[in-house]
Order: sequence, then structure tokens, then C-alpha cells
Amino acid sequence: MKVEQIYTGCLAQGAYYIESEGEAAIIDPLREVQPYIKKAKEDGASIKYIFETHFHADFVSGHVTLSKETGAPIVYGPTANPSFDAIIAKDGQEFKLGEITITAMHTPGHTMESTTYLLKDENGKDHAIFSGDTLFLGDVGRPDLAQKAAHMTQEELAGTLFDSLRNKIMPLADDVIVYPAHGAGSACGKSMMKETVDTLGNQKKMNYALRADMTRDEFIEEVTEGLLPPPQYFPLNVKMNKEGYEDIDKILERGTQALSPEAFEAAANETGAVVLDVRHQDEFAKGHVPRSIFIGLDGSFAPWVGALVADVKQPILLVIPEGREEETITRLSRVGFDHTLGYLKGGIDAWKEAGKEIDTVDSVNAEELKALVDNGVPVYDVRKESEFKAEHVEDAHLTPLDFINDHMSEFPEQETFYVHCAGGYRSMIASSILKSRGIHNLVDVAGGFADIKNAGIPVTDYVCPTTLK
Repeated sequence: MKVEQIYTGCLAQGAYYIESEGEAAIIDPLREVQPYIKKAKEDGASIKYIFETHFHADFVSGHVTLSKETGAPIVYGPTANPSFDAIIAKDGQEFKLGEITITAMHTPGHTMESTTYLLKDENGKDHAIFSGDTLFLGDVGRPDLAQKAAHMTQEELAGTLFDSLRNKIMPLADDVIVYPAHGAGSACGKSMMKETVDTLGNQKKMNYALRADMTRDEFIEEVTEGLLPPPQYFPLNVKMNKEGYEDIDKILERGTQALSPEAFEAAANETGAVVLDVRHQDEFAKGHVPRSIFIGLDGSFAPWVGALVADVKQPILLVIPEGREEETITRLSRVGFDHTLGYLKGGIDAWKEAGKEIDTVDSVNAEELKALVDNGVPVYDVRKESEFKAEHVEDAHLTPLDFINDHMSEFPEQETFYVHCAGGYRSMIASSILKSRGIHNLVDVAGGFADIKNAGIPVTDYVCPTTLK
């Protein structure tokens, strides 16, 4: 028996490859499916089943394409109603895979079709659970995403999740391994651990939601407390996972068109495409296509695209580091952005050589900011509210990047203001969005809050209620 976690850090997502006696199963595959097919081929195995723990909201699964490529059926838990052919498993239904067995355990609450898959080894012993978004390490799935589809309140869904955990998962032995669908950084939970594999026994000890003496009402209150609105792309990804989508090969063929500066500019003007610059933030600051949006590949790229670009059907034109074209388009497709029209051939250098206008972002380091803060310049912090509450520059304004569109009226119209985050990535995203909206009287703080503290700029953990909206 082989169990392999295939973890994708930028999505904080875990897919799983399971193989026994020449038969393989994939759980929650990513959009690009060739790595799974290759892995099975190397093992001399055929893919027998594709298991989906639920209709994912934060990424587009590869289940439809993988089934088409391999002929393996897609398996969902009870109450699922996809638009394509699938096995809708009954609670407790067993699936043989070589010498091992995978049992569907219906665990609704995160969504109503949510299902945990229990793996029993060749001796019939419970070995592991693939818990999807039902149970994370250190947390459980948020119960507010499926309210509309389930015709239930988040409190009702949380109560259902409580029952699933207590009746199906917690009775299992402590040595059962927990393989969740996500880890720290995912918007599907609140406080996940950085680890991606653990034992159920350890989770029973340290996961707040699995406390043995926890009442149902306490669970509902704690699980629903502090939930931020989900990213806008979540329901759009659910729709794609439920109804199907275009094969990634076609998306790559369309998106990897190299466009001259003239063709690139014409496409932007004719289609209303967003120009997305995925280079490093320092390169973007030095020169970029006017009104382009920066979201760098070397950060949490796909989730930030999903959070900040409202519609997955939005046409996109790309400015990409040479050699990373296919990677960029693949990562966009993982969160449902399939309408890339091409990329700027030769990058920003070709744009400049063609005599096209460029824009820049003014920047200061923390030492330079220190002298300015003493004179009372306005500082805007685009980190999350929890980060701001823990510590922030005295008198800074909180304008979280996730909800920056809600804060546009708060930025000064004339006075120069300074934008920072934790390390410089998010503040450059915010700066690019502000500039695309015609707000140019800003300066980015390179190095972010880490450098700000080291420079000795006064910080506080006191949160003035008037700054939180």
C-alpha cells in the first residue's frame, strides 16, 4: 500500500495518491492531471477511482478531466448532485482498491455533501482518514459557505458539523492518520496548523473544535466566531466543480499566445482585459504597464487573484517573467480563471522599446519612513485585521487588502500617504490597485512591518474602534 500526499503550497491544498496491487485512487486532484497519470504509470497501476470530498470552493478540481483521461469514475458522498456522471456513494459504502478498502463516511457540515474517506489496510485495520474540509489540523471547515445551497444558517451547518465530528470521526482510534484537504493559509478555515499530516489522537488533544467536554452550543459559537466574508470567487469555483469546465490543454493553448506590444495594447483596449503583472514587486515598482495590477507569482498568487479579481470570466493579459508562461496560466486555471488571452512577448523591456508609456511606484524603506512618521504622515496598513490587532504603527489606518475596494474613499485625495504590509508583497498589490483607480499620491514601504519594527518606529497593540470598518 502506498499513500502519498501531493501538497501545493500556494493553494495550501493537499491531493492524495493511493495505490495497492496495481490499482490507484486519487482524492481531490488539482486541475492539471498529468502528474497523477504519470505517477500511476510509473507504479504500473491503473487509476480506478477519483474521490471528491465535496464541491470545492477555493480551487477547481481536476476530477472531470482525470475521469475523461482515464475512464475512472468520480465518487461523491451522499446528497451530491453534479451535472456529470458520478457515483453518489451511500454512507458506509466500501470501495475496494487492491488489498485495501476505502469507506465513504458522510460528514456534512462544511457542505452537506461533505464526505470523509476512511482507509483500511490489507488487514482491515483503520489506517487513515481523508477528511476534506470537515477536519483540518488545528481547526475545522468553516460552516458558512454552503448556506444558500443547503437552505440553512451557518449556525445550523455548524451544528451539523458538530454531529459529524462527534459521531463519525472522534470515535475512531487515536493512531488513525488525518490527511486534510488544506493547511495554514487556506481561507476554508480560521486557524490551521502549518503541519499537513497528524494523528487523530493528537488532534483530539490540541484541536479546539474536538474538545471532549465541548457542548454543541459552545462548538457553534466558537466555530462561527470571527468568520470573515469568503473570497468572491468561491461560489464561482463551486459552480465549475459541480457543472464541469474546459480542459486545461485548451486553456494553455489560448493563454500562451505571445503578443507584440502593439497587439497586447490592442487586445487590452478591445476586450477590457485586466493586465496582470506577475513579476517580483521590485521589478513592478521600477516600471510597469499603466493601470496594470501586480500579483506576484512568488507569493500566494492564485488565492489573491481569486480574492481581488471579481469574475473568473474576466479576460486577462499577462506580463510574465520569461519561461514562466505555462506555470502562470496553470496556476490561474486552478482557481477558475480560464480566460487568459496571451502574454506580452519580450516583457516590459519590449514595451519600453516600442515607445509605450510606463508607470512606476514610489518607494521608501523603513528608515526613511521613520523620519516621516515623526512629522505625522498618514500610514495605511493593508494586512489582515488580526495582524493589525496584534501590533501596528501608532495612528496607522487599517485597510485590509482583502477588502480594499471597501476602503477606497478613506485614502487621501491630495496628501501623500504611505502603504505597508508585513513584507512588501501585499502592499505592492494594494499600490497597483490604487494606481489603477487613479490614486497616485501613494508611496510603498519596502520591507513592510518587519523592517518597520527593526527601524524603531513606534508601534502599539491598541486598536482604535474608529479605524476598523
